[in-house]
Amino acid sequence: MAARPSAQSTAPEVLVLGGGVAGLTAALCLLRAGKRVRVAARAYVAGTTSAVAAAFWYPYRAYPEAMVAPWARVSYARFAELTRSAPEAGVLRRETVEVFPHEAPPPAWASDLPDFEFVPAADLPPGYGAGHRFTSFVIETSVYLPWLMRQVEAAGGELTVHAYASLDEAVGDCPLVVDCTGLGARELVPDPSMYAVRGQIVRVRNPGISRVWIDEHSGSGITYVVPRSHDVVLGGTADEREEDTTPDPALTPRIIARCARLEPALAGAEVLSVAVGLRPARPTVRLEAETRAGGRVVHNYGHGGAGVTLSWGCAEAAAHLLFPT
Repeated sequence: MAARPSAQSTAPEVLVLGGGVAGLTAALCLLRAGKRVRVAARAYVAGTTSAVAAAFWYPYRAYPEAMVAPWARVSYARFAELTRSAPEAGVLRRETVEVFPHEAPPPAWASDLPDFEFVPAADLPPGYGAGHRFTSFVIETSVYLPWLMRQVEAAGGELTVHAYASLDEAVGDCPLVVDCTGLGARELVPDPSMYAVRGQIVRVRNPGISRVWIDEHSGSGITYVVPRSHDVVLGGTADEREEDTTPDPALTPRIIARCARLEPALAGAEVLSVAVGLRPARPTVRLEAETRAGGRVVHNYGHGGAGVTLSWGCAEAAAHLLFPT
């Protein structure tokens, strides 16, 4: 889906900056609240960090946990509803197992899930001492992002390709702005606390598996297996302050080997592609309103590795900050 040029005859009430999952979801929430919305982004779908992400519900590298958990809870409910009401959106319900080398306490968000349970070590792959199971949602971004774009346009929103040099320039165009620029906020705001966490993934043909696996505690980075309809996303790495998006060929067999430890059927899977994305990290998620000369900006960025996980919760919170009821 191509975005239209930036000119329009009707001035928007709200300008949303960013064409990834955070920006599109924020725009849709505002449109559903009856606002006139224009989205301005450098790129959509393939040009976004969201497109590279494994994209499954799991609060990863987003802080503080006590603040993040309620936003994640909202998104969980929205994704559950989409599996029932919009099968064309590309949201898949998946059993998910997280494993640990030793016993571990439940995560902060465990009490929010309907079916969270511990898994006996005897039922886990060899070498793991503890684990837990829950239902998560895998978001096929190549389907979901275009679906979000269609929803925005069907609700009367406008998608434009435009890069602002500063927030003041954006406020000059529209006095109400939602800033969902991710890593771009480092220069746009500017916000020097933003930094990249490089993640390399391997996409393989799905050999017939449907369970998500997560191992965040064995070795460096994070290991995950994310089955989609026709492929499986295997990860990965978590290289802080590294911004080279060129895949490292030496990492590919290591990622596959780590994932095959969790799911042996992946050992001989056909490699389809390798890609690198940059997670937009920050010491804390920034979701707050700022008054600027001539307008008001609501910042919604710094989601780390949980952009999809927090997308609906943060979008609804951002809309409320802009238009308190």
